[in-house]
Amino acid sequence: MTNVADAAPVPGQVEPPARPSIRGMLAQTEIDLRLFGMVLALAVILLVFHIVSGGKLIQPNNMITLAVQASGIAIIATGMVMIIVSRNIDLSVGSVVGVIAMSYALLMTDWFPNILGIRPDTPFVWALALAIGIGIGAAIGALQGFIIAYIGVPSFIVTLGGLLTIRGLIWYQSQGAAVNGLDSTFLLIGGGAQGSIGEVLTWGLALVGCLAIVALLINGRRQRRRYGFPVRPMWAEIALAVVGCVAVLGISWFANSNFWPQGLANRVALEQGWGPAPEGGWRIPTGFPLPIVLVIGVTLVMTWIATRRRFGRYVYAYGGNPDAAELAGINTRRTILKTYVLMGMLCALAAAIVSARLNGSTLDIGQSYELYVIAAAVVGGTSFAGGIGTIPGAVLGAFVMQSLAYGLSFIGVNSPGQNVVAGLVLIVAVGLDTINRRRAR
Repeated sequence: MTNVADAAPVPGQVEPPARPSIRGMLAQTEIDLRLFGMVLALAVILLVFHIVSGGKLIQPNNMITLAVQASGIAIIATGMVMIIVSRNIDLSVGSVVGVIAMSYALLMTDWFPNILGIRPDTPFVWALALAIGIGIGAAIGALQGFIIAYIGVPSFIVTLGGLLTIRGLIWYQSQGAAVNGLDSTFLLIGGGAQGSIGEVLTWGLALVGCLAIVALLINGRRQRRRYGFPVRPMWAEIALAVVGCVAVLGISWFANSNFWPQGLANRVALEQGWGPAPEGGWRIPTGFPLPIVLVIGVTLVMTWIATRRRFGRYVYAYGGNPDAAELAGINTRRTILKTYVLMGMLCALAAAIVSARLNGSTLDIGQSYELYVIAAAVVGGTSFAGGIGTIPGAVLGAFVMQSLAYGLSFIGVNSPGQNVVAGLVLIVAVGLDTINRRRAR
C-alpha cells in the first residue's frame, strides 16, 4: 500500500508537464470545431457511399460531377446565410432560379434575334444575357425586400407567395415548352471538359491558395501581437499551414486526375493540329470546372462582405438584437432590402450554371432548391434565432447535402427518397441548434 507521505511532491522537485489531450491541442489551433466536424461528416458520407457502391463512387469524374451539381446550391446558400442571420427567410429561391434560367434561354434563342435584332454570333451575347439575368434577380429581390422591410409583411408569407407566383410565370414565359440552344460561350459556365480551366491554371490557383493561407496566418499573428492579443503556439501555426496547403494541393491533383472524354480530346487535337496521338490516346486534364471557380470567388467575396464591410456588420447586429441595432442608428429597413437584392443576384449566378449545364431551360429547374439551400445554411451553423452564421459553413453544408443526394442517387435511391433524407437532415440540424441555444442560456 502506497504511503501518503511518499506520494507527496518533494520540495524543489519540478513535476513533468501533463501531456495535452487531443481536444486541448485542437483548442490551441483555434479551429472551428463545428466546421471541422462537418468536414469529417462529409468524408464519412462519401466513404460510406463508396463502400456501399462497391468502391465506385470516389473517382475523379464522379467527384467533379458532384461538385458542379453542388455549386448552384452553394452560391445561393451564401446569400441565405445573410437572410437567416437577419431573422428572415427566403422560400422563393428555387422559383427565382427557374424564371431567370428560362429568361437566359429565351434571351439567347428568341428575344435577342427576333425582338432586339441581335444576331446569335454577335460577340459578348452571353455577357449581355448574364447582365440582364442578374438585373432580373436584383429586381425580384428588391421587390420582395421592399414588401418585407418597408410594408412589414412577414418574409415567410412574401417569399412563399413569390415561390408560387414566380413558378407560374415560368410557364407563361415559354407556354410550358422547354427551350434550348444557348450561346456556346455561355455554355462554358456550366462546366464540362471545355468549361474547365485546365491543368496549368488549376496548379496556379492552388499555388495562389497556398500562398494566401500562409500570408493570412502570418498577418493574423502580426495583428494579434500588435494589439496585445494572445497568439497561437508556433507548432499550431505550422500545422495549420501544412494541412491547408496539403488539402489545396490534394484537391487540385484530384481535379487534374479527371480527363476529357477520349473522343472529344481526339477531335480537338485533330482540329488544333497536335500531330499523331500518343499511345493510349490524348489525356487532357480538365482541372477545376468553372462552376467551382465561381463558387470559390463568391465564397471569398461574400465572406469579405459579411466580415469586413459595414453592410455585413449591420446584418449581424440586426440579427443579434433588432431593437439595439435600430437604436444604434442602423437603417434596418435598407439593410434587409439589400439582403434580398443580394440574394436575387446570387440566384441569377446559380441559374446561369444550371441553364448552361442543360443547354437550355425547362419548367422544373430550381424545384426543391429552397429545401437544400436552407438545409445547407442551417447544417453549416446558421441559427434561425438570428445573428449567427458563417459563409464557409454554408458552402460546406451545401456540399454535405449534395453528397447525400448524389450518393443516394448513385446507389439507386429515387428523388422522393432523397427528399426524405434531406428533410430529416434539416429537422435534425434545427433540433441540434435549438438544443445548443438552450444549453448556452
